[in-house]
Amino acid sequence: MKPFIHENFLLNNKKAEKLYHNYAENQPIVDFHCHLSPAMIANDYQFENLTQAWLKGDHYKWRAMRMNGINEIYCTGEAPDKIKFEKWAETVPATAGNPLYHWTHLELARYFNITNLLCPSTADEIYNLTSILLQTKEFSIRSLIRKMDVEIICTTDDPTDTLEYHQKLKTSFEIRILPTFRPDNIIKTDDPEIFVSYIRKLEQVSGTEIQDFDSLVEAIDKRHLFFDQMGCRLSDHGLDRFYFSGFTFTQIDTIFSKLLGGENISADETEKYKTAILLEICRLNHKRNWTQQFHIGALRNNNARMFRQMGPDTGWDSIGSTQDPKKISDFLSLLDNDDTLAKTILYNLNPADDAMMITMAGNFNDGSSAGKVQYGPAWWFLDQKNGMEKHFKDVASLGLLRRFVGMVTDSRSFLSYPRHEYFRRILCNFIGDEVEKGLIPDDEELLKTLIEGVSYKNAKEYFGF
Repeated sequence: MKPFIHENFLLNNKKAEKLYHNYAENQPIVDFHCHLSPAMIANDYQFENLTQAWLKGDHYKWRAMRMNGINEIYCTGEAPDKIKFEKWAETVPATAGNPLYHWTHLELARYFNITNLLCPSTADEIYNLTSILLQTKEFSIRSLIRKMDVEIICTTDDPTDTLEYHQKLKTSFEIRILPTFRPDNIIKTDDPEIFVSYIRKLEQVSGTEIQDFDSLVEAIDKRHLFFDQMGCRLSDHGLDRFYFSGFTFTQIDTIFSKLLGGENISADETEKYKTAILLEICRLNHKRNWTQQFHIGALRNNNARMFRQMGPDTGWDSIGSTQDPKKISDFLSLLDNDDTLAKTILYNLNPADDAMMITMAGNFNDGSSAGKVQYGPAWWFLDQKNGMEKHFKDVASLGLLRRFVGMVTDSRSFLSYPRHEYFRRILCNFIGDEVEKGLIPDDEELLKTLIEGVSYKNAKEYFGF
């Protein structure tokens, strides 16, 4: 009987098989957005078992376990690692149809050469075998990265980060681990005490006394330059939505003075401040020829009780409401008018916004570079087979699939790289199906360029790595 993960998994036509095996399968990986720990890479961390490698920090799996009736003690609690793994194995059969089922078995196959399905009856054997392997040097974190032919990894880093581990990795690891500038904390004004504490930390690491809005921008510029010198070529912004409100710099100075004084500000003042500071950061991105990424549309920390207990990024987020296209347009237009609009990737989480976002990106391409402003990969809850297929159809119909920068893991797991294979198989199946229907010509050079580009080459060229 053919194993579930086989050589033509997800490839449902002959053309798809040819495209994948000839042009996608052996491409290296450029992971331009993830949440991996540079400290763990620098220290070449060794996992003791598959629970540590798989379940620690993975809110995708925790959500599934909770939905399957598994108590929190087995997700984020103090239960022994082996028992946690057994509870995950108990949950896996229930994830059939969910991308977690595919990811789980791809990871077992690609890292450990295990093709058995994970379920309660196979849990012990799989746990014991993988634990033995993970404790060998061939399965250290750096070895796991090498095994997947990863070429570049861009982590996600706060402007106040010292980047000490990136510095170590520059001379100790042949694979490039680059920082990404993630200044979200600069716009989080809901809690004045936390905001002021953060600004004082930024003040300290930048060596700049922050007294007003101009000195805030000066401090950010210094950190931005430091990141640039460390090889950073991207910024990233995790926003619930785009912000835009007209303002004067006198108004912004007054608002920022209130914030520094620990005062709460109004909704209108918040909109003005967030607009102003994001515009300044975007201008720095343009100044240093970076690409800026906007991840918008998540409604975070919905379960107030669990957020108080566990904090952010623990599995209590969902798809938010649709975006206001006028605010996106006004924000990007203001930068475009000043010729300070950097390369930009727009990610959204609400599928109702897909067509709007793709066509919005098209408004700001001026011929200066291919795909200067573009729609990013299917993200988070959309990062699954149906979401990817819809994404390919929408981008091909309303934009240029040929210029799409391709897949990111957006992951905290060092075992997540087979997701690139997953993406490439779905891409090749989509294109192969279009060819067999006569909607795309069966032209070898056209198809080779398209598949190799979306799989790897477009990202390498677009980001200037």
